Amino acid sequence: MSTTRTARLLPWSTPDGKPCFLHGDGSGYLSRVADNVESLQLGMASELLDHAADMLADRKTTPDQLRFVLARMSEALRDVHRIAESRGAPMPAPDVHDDSAVQSGEVSA
Repeated sequence: MSTTRTARLLPWSTPDGKPCFLHGDGSGYLSRVADNVESLQLGMASELLDHAADMLADRKTTPDQLRFVLARMSEALRDVHRIAESRGAPMPAPDVHDDSAVQSGEVSA
């Protein structure tokens, strides 16, 4: 019996901005941490949407306030997009003999 292992795009990057991947069946500790981070990011994005709607409805909102909330919306959309990519098609598995896999922050389970 063989099990299919897929690479999961994690919701964080290396210090130099490279994506991090996790190989495994999704039941380990690091998978649960990633699930919690994604849940937090989605919750924050939802709250930010409500806040942005309130600001748009308020005629006293200044251009600086709108720019600030738009910058946060951009960050939240980037997080949500990354989560959608992670939950979509499996990422290609790296060549196990390729040292760049370790350097790019990929983790093997």
